[in-house]
Amino acid sequence: MTRHHLKVDGGVFTDLARVPELAKELERQGYDACWTGEINHDPFLPLLLTAEHTSRLELGTSIAVAFARSPMTVANLAWDLQTYSQGRFILGLGTQIKPHIEKRFSMPWSYPVARMREFVLALQAIWSAWKDGGRLRFEGEFYTHTLMTPMFTPEPQPFPAPRIFIAAVGEAMTEMCGEVADGLLAHAFTTRRYLHEVTVPSLERGLQRSGRDRSAFQVACPVFVVTGADEDEIRLGAAGVRKQIAFYGSTPAYRKVLELHGWGNVADELHRLSRQGEWDAMATLVDDDILHAFAAVATTDKLAAAIADRCDGVIDRVMPTFPRTMPAATVAAVLQELRR
Repeated sequence: MTRHHLKVDGGVFTDLARVPELAKELERQGYDACWTGEINHDPFLPLLLTAEHTSRLELGTSIAVAFARSPMTVANLAWDLQTYSQGRFILGLGTQIKPHIEKRFSMPWSYPVARMREFVLALQAIWSAWKDGGRLRFEGEFYTHTLMTPMFTPEPQPFPAPRIFIAAVGEAMTEMCGEVADGLLAHAFTTRRYLHEVTVPSLERGLQRSGRDRSAFQVACPVFVVTGADEDEIRLGAAGVRKQIAFYGSTPAYRKVLELHGWGNVADELHRLSRQGEWDAMATLVDDDILHAFAAVATTDKLAAAIADRCDGVIDRVMPTFPRTMPAATVAAVLQELRR
């Protein structure tokens, strides 16, 4: 496949006091966008600060938990962030898993693919009513929005409706994403082979159903990075990444990725060890073949090429997980090379 323009994104803190400084630094370094996750803080508030302290950087949630919220509340948040950032906001949504939705958020869970599809269609219907002034009439199986009076309609804004990206790993969610969304947020626990053989075919089926082609859609994906000045530093850096890969590999939801490579037995053993709390032992199961399948591994002078090859033909925007100890000048050099 031919190489396309690759956007390189970073992450921003959810510690609000540190957001302005980091956001400005990401923009100075040349990142294209920054993303927040919903873990132990709200994912939207940091992006308001990011929008205030930057002028070029795109900003998005990766992810906000859709099923913890109503489409109307999300529509308001996204509309205001899109307005304030002057069109730079990307709404990234994910389902989370049933225990979290029911037991942490006290919200209903059912048919996640169908529910997410309807959530997106509801958002689009709400934004359309606000932008075009038409009547709001969305009646679905899970969500109903049929009341919108002038008092509750936001002021007009000149920017397009926010783009919607959906987190997806399985084929059904990926296909639905291609049908109704603007982008896909792939998981870091994804190999190039899985993207080519599972993700892209599923995505294209959805795009065909909506009458769109791949050029109208973006695939975003974090990529593990193992790097250093020499092989000794790479070996040291690999230890932490092996643990991350082992942790994700122990989760049954991601078993299909390992199975595709013939590593189903590794998935079984990782899951068994995780139930026993044997985290260090789990990392020893991630051999070099598995490491290289999930991570861009290279010395710093060859890192940009390794990341680009990992993305080529399938990933449109990448979030490299550079080591925290990597000097800012080295990061900037890699980013500059990637943009070439």
